[in-house]
Amino acid sequence: MKSLKVSYFAGTKLWWVIIVIGVLLVIGGFAYWLWPVAGYAVASQIFGWLVILAGIVVLCVAAGPNHARWWGWWLAGGVIDLFVGFMLVRSVLLSELVFPWFLALLFVYWGVEAFVGAAYGRGGRSYWWLGLINGVLLCIIGFFFVEASWVSNMEMVSFLSAIAFIYWGFTLCISGYYMRPQEITETVKEK
Repeated sequence: MKSLKVSYFAGTKLWWVIIVIGVLLVIGGFAYWLWPVAGYAVASQIFGWLVILAGIVVLCVAAGPNHARWWGWWLAGGVIDLFVGFMLVRSVLLSELVFPWFLALLFVYWGVEAFVGAAYGRGGRSYWWLGLINGVLLCIIGFFFVEASWVSNMEMVSFLSAIAFIYWGFTLCISGYYMRPQEITETVKEK
């Protein structure tokens, strides 16, 4: 008897797109870490376009025929990603002023979403606690962005931005890997 594996991430044929976005974010994070002189404005613009792209992908996954359970979280995340991305690419001055606040909002939201995913998978997944750790780390990064924006320390925001790019990229790669459609074949011997 064949049945589809049902999980928090569900299965989608576009799983490889999420992995590609994750790899691009990791590359962007290391590039920003190595060349911080490239500018704070450039980082906010690049991040804005990547967030727009990620929002489009998340909305496609939420609206697709094989959408995940709790697809409302995916839909809300995609709308927030699009809003934040468009605000960042709209104005360079605005993006420089609000870049840390928007990043704090995104990472705290993703942390809460990871907590919910961990609580949902607690009964069925063996590594549910990794979602809990992911949520804690995402919230910590978000709170560091709040602290950096209060201090208005561009160096700290640049460092945190590079860390955020890298961490978010790895998180998307892992999520994309788990979104692959998987079939579980069960053989039952009848006597």
